[in-house]
Amino acid sequence: MKKLLDDPAQAVTDSLRGFGLAHADQISVHTEPNFVTRAGGTPAGQVAVISGGGSGHEPLHAGFVGAGMLDAAVPGEVFTSPTPDQVLAAVQAADAGAGVLLIVKNYTGDVLNFETAAELAEAEGIEVASVLVNDDVAVEDSLYTAGRRGVAGTLVVEKVAGAAAARGASLAEVAALAERVVAGVRSMGVALTACTVPHVGRPSFDLADDEVEIGIGIHGEPGRQRVQAAGASDITRRLVDSVLDDIDLAAGSRVLLFVNGMGGTPASELYVVYGVARQMLADQGVEVVRSLVGSYVTSLEMQGVSVTVAVLDDELLELWDAPVRTPALTW
Repeated sequence: MKKLLDDPAQAVTDSLRGFGLAHADQISVHTEPNFVTRAGGTPAGQVAVISGGGSGHEPLHAGFVGAGMLDAAVPGEVFTSPTPDQVLAAVQAADAGAGVLLIVKNYTGDVLNFETAAELAEAEGIEVASVLVNDDVAVEDSLYTAGRRGVAGTLVVEKVAGAAAARGASLAEVAALAERVVAGVRSMGVALTACTVPHVGRPSFDLADDEVEIGIGIHGEPGRQRVQAAGASDITRRLVDSVLDDIDLAAGSRVLLFVNGMGGTPASELYVVYGVARQMLADQGVEVVRSLVGSYVTSLEMQGVSVTVAVLDDELLELWDAPVRTPALTW
């Protein structure tokens, strides 16, 4: 295993230390336990939006902490849920008097630990609401979750919720908008290679040079189907068809098309996929009104891609366009 690490057991801590130094104008890194907050904290009287999960998916979630998006992020160990005490500490630090929204990806550990933290916070008098993200159309159940997994669509939920909070929406209103995004976002991914978890030291699954894994998750778990490697158009059609089979998009629907790299895929290849996906949506009469292309929700160094389609009505489009300034997403 060749990685730019000193001690694999300290990979998360060492990465957070560098992250904090690099972006001290925007975020603050806290240790014992580990969590990240906005520099200066959540504005007084504003709903705090918090997310988190296992590390290894950078820039998700810590890279999205900042004005117009998350107020705090809670990184667990690599591909491991953060503990309830980490989440509770983040809630306590980020609460600005208007309540806290927890955005939770649908993995068993995340659900249980965020739920426990929410109960502890409520016992202290902090109002907490939670939204579960389950945009992955690949599987109904996996080793990591009961029901669908939360994957790249999480970014869209975090952006909309953060923008709603920034404009002064109440906790109930922010949660309702986040739920609306969840209802209209779907994702599907493919792996060309497996990834290697630092403390394990070997690939998460075996994949021959002439094979790809369709329907992978973001923790290196295998997908729904292993097929012969093919060109970008063939693979992209498999991904987009799976998304379109799962979401009712009438002609004239307006969407965000998000092509996400899994960590080891060149931007040039992501744009090839985007071009094919964009044409497929146009052929269905679906209007792509916003686009995002890049490696935002990764699986360490995995070579692969996911395609996310999110329905945007007028309000959600306005919130997506609202200003954001974070280490990984700014406009």
